[in-house]
Amino acid sequence: MVDVSATLARILRDLPDGSGSGLLGGDPAWCADVLGVDGISVALEAGGVLTELVWSTPGSSTALDDVQCTVGEGPAFDAYRHRVLVAVPDLQRADTRRWPAFLPEAQRLGVQAMFCFPLNLGAVCLGVFTAQRAVPGPLNSAQMNDALIVAAAVTAALIRDSGQRKSFAQAEPHTELHRAAVHQATGIISVQAGVPLPEALAMLRAHAYRTDVPLLATAEEVVARRLHFRDNRDGTSAPSGNKD
Repeated sequence: MVDVSATLARILRDLPDGSGSGLLGGDPAWCADVLGVDGISVALEAGGVLTELVWSTPGSSTALDDVQCTVGEGPAFDAYRHRVLVAVPDLQRADTRRWPAFLPEAQRLGVQAMFCFPLNLGAVCLGVFTAQRAVPGPLNSAQMNDALIVAAAVTAALIRDSGQRKSFAQAEPHTELHRAAVHQATGIISVQAGVPLPEALAMLRAHAYRTDVPLLATAEEVVARRLHFRDNRDGTSAPSGNKD
C-alpha cells in the first residue's frame, strides 16, 4: 500500500467536493506544498482543445496556463495531445525548436521546471494536471509517486461529476469558467470570419500573441465588439455596430 501523508490524504478526500459551480474542492496550495513544488494547475479540454483552467494556485501557475493557451504549445499541450507524462526538469535546457513561443514566456515568469500528467480515461484525455517549480530539477521518486496519485484522484473526481464537467466543456452559462470570454469570442470570430471554431480559436490566439495582449483580455475585446475579424480576419479592421 502506498504511504500517503495526512495532508495529501486530506487533499484527495476534498477533491470531489467542489462547491457551487466548481469542479474540484480542496486547496491547491496545499497540494503544491505536499508535492514540493511552487504551483499546480488542472486544465480541461473543451472541444478537443486544452483550454479551461479549473483548479490552480495563483500567480505563475495561472499565468503559465494562460501563456500555453495563448501560444497553443507547451509541455501541458504535449501531455494532452499524446496522452503521456511530459517531464521537463530544466526548461532552460529544453530544445527551443519544440516550444519556440512558449519557452521565452516561461522564463519570463520564472518557471524553471514543469511536470505535466495527462488525466487519461482509456483512450480519452480529460485534461492535464501540471506541477511547476521556480528552480530546475526532477521530482524525486516519492514526489513523482504522490503526483501520480493526485492526477489519478483528479481524474476520478472528474469522472464522478461528469455532468458538471460536460457543462464546463460546453461553456454553459451556470458554470464559472476561467476563460468564458474565450469560448464566447471564438464563437463570435467563427461567425464574423466564416471559419470553423478551431480556426477561429487559432485566429484569436495569433492576434493575442502578435499584439502581446493576454488571450483572455483579447477575447473580452472581441465580446465587447471593440475588436472584430469581419474584414481581413486578423482583428485589425475597425469595429462596427453590427451584432454578429
